[in-house]
Amino acid sequence: MTEILNVPSNILSKEEKYQSLIPQIKALVEGEKDFIANLSNIIAALKYGMDFFWVGVYFVKDEELVLGPFQGPIACTRIAYGKGVCGTCWKENRTIIVPDVDKFPGHIACSSDSKSEIVIPIFKDNKVAMVLDIDSSELNTFDTTDQRHLEDITHLIETLF
Repeated sequence: MTEILNVPSNILSKEEKYQSLIPQIKALVEGEKDFIANLSNIIAALKYGMDFFWVGVYFVKDEELVLGPFQGPIACTRIAYGKGVCGTCWKENRTIIVPDVDKFPGHIACSSDSKSEIVIPIFKDNKVAMVLDIDSSELNTFDTTDQRHLEDITHLIETLF
């Protein structure tokens, strides 16, 4: 999946990468009933299809976020409500884009190689059940194109509960 449509991924625009990747993600989960298996494949597809530094989810468990399936370097295991980008996303029930993590108040540095981040809430029964966390090793990676497509992917995840 590092080459989408047999075209080197560095030739495609971000929009083109998402437009190719999302149907592939839908095909990966079609017919599979296991939530963790589907989530794991979605995360791997995002990591390698978009060449992100780190992609994973945190589940809301016992009033904190607990690490779930991920791709990338070792991650923080637990994050408190309202802490860091993930905890703030959970608290505010909204997508958060951080162009420079060093400038985000209270950022939790799980890896010093992470430079920018986007976190999207995933809802079940109108409450945040988990968050999708994506990090880049470069500044200013994420924008409204990422937000739009990643929110579409989180809506797909919500249908898998």
